Amino acid sequence: MKYIVVLADGMAGEPLKELGGKTTMEAARKPYMDSMAGVSELGMAYMVPKGMSPGSDTANLSVLGYDPKVYYSGRSPLEALSIGVPMKSTDVSFRCNLVTVSEEQKEYQEKVIIDHSSDEISTEDAKILLEDLKKGLKGEGYHFYAGTSYRHLLIWENGQLVELTPPHDILGKTIGGYLPKDEVLLEMMEKSYAILSQHPINKTRKANGLNPANSAWFWGAGTRPALDSFEEKTGLKGAMISAVDLLKGIAVGAGLTNILVPGANGGLDTNYEGKADAAVKALLRENYDFVYVHIEAPDEMGHQGSIQKKIKAIENIDGQIIGRIRERLDKSAEEYRMLVLPDHPTPIARRTHTMDPVPYLLFDSKKAVEGQSAYQENTANKTGTVWEDGYRLMEHLLSR
Repeated sequence: MKYIVVLADGMAGEPLKELGGKTTMEAARKPYMDSMAGVSELGMAYMVPKGMSPGSDTANLSVLGYDPKVYYSGRSPLEALSIGVPMKSTDVSFRCNLVTVSEEQKEYQEKVIIDHSSDEISTEDAKILLEDLKKGLKGEGYHFYAGTSYRHLLIWENGQLVELTPPHDILGKTIGGYLPKDEVLLEMMEKSYAILSQHPINKTRKANGLNPANSAWFWGAGTRPALDSFEEKTGLKGAMISAVDLLKGIAVGAGLTNILVPGANGGLDTNYEGKADAAVKALLRENYDFVYVHIEAPDEMGHQGSIQKKIKAIENIDGQIIGRIRERLDKSAEEYRMLVLPDHPTPIARRTHTMDPVPYLLFDSKKAVEGQSAYQENTANKTGTVWEDGYRLMEHLLSR
């Protein structure tokens, strides 16, 4: 038996008047998911425990079967694992986003956060900007590390856990009320604007109609994580396919193999088919028992507030990943179970994550059940099946 999780990050949402009261999942054309719904188990699952922030960190830990209340030590430490940063027990790490803030206000605290991803800046440009930040913000005990696109890392030796706000939670808001109270972190953020706003790369971006990456934004503080081995827990050899450092870091911590796919970038134009092909190859030719295929695009489009782009992301996942995986596994005659779900909703109108439960679809290639007409929020909710402890859904997937 082979096991596949297709994690469509942020795919779930809320009804939109622009879509006649439909969600983006309902409006998307997804023939593979909908056909599977007719013979699959559908239900709802709370992937974020009550009292915890609805981030992709806590939610993806849950999907993988790790109770966030036990295993979560912060978001950025998981990304540190991916980047290869050897954190000491006394280190505190922070996510360092390269964001876009408004430029017309004179005082930094009066600026408005416009874009948490700086138009999904390329990793190549971001690395150049981060190198100049490292030179301009050099301070004893503070170290910057380059990640992917807008997502980078700050390590504070002998640091303190500081409560900070994710930038995607305050899009369109004045930043003054959300800045760090720690004087050094605040000073570095203010200086980052002075350095980045005049940088040649950002001048070129503005000339080309792109948002400038004109400020660093610190958030997601945490300490060194310790996850149990996925293989020791389940007896399965597993792999992770993702373009996002957070998921790669979770994989490192859990002992999953990170499979890198050329052209996978975490955006709408990611290499969907390459991810599907890599998953099939891992399962059928490389003797993996379990593969976790993570796609960031629906979440990014939700943060951008783009209805049509989020629908497009869902349709791409349906045809280029789920359909492609199914066709190849069905031809192989290999028995498999596939779990399809988001980690959390990212509603278009809110442009951030919510605590609501997510719809899931559990398909068994050899065991059809009476399902629903389509896979979406309202049909999954109709079944009455609700997992209050979402991390237990993984055990359900693996227990045939």
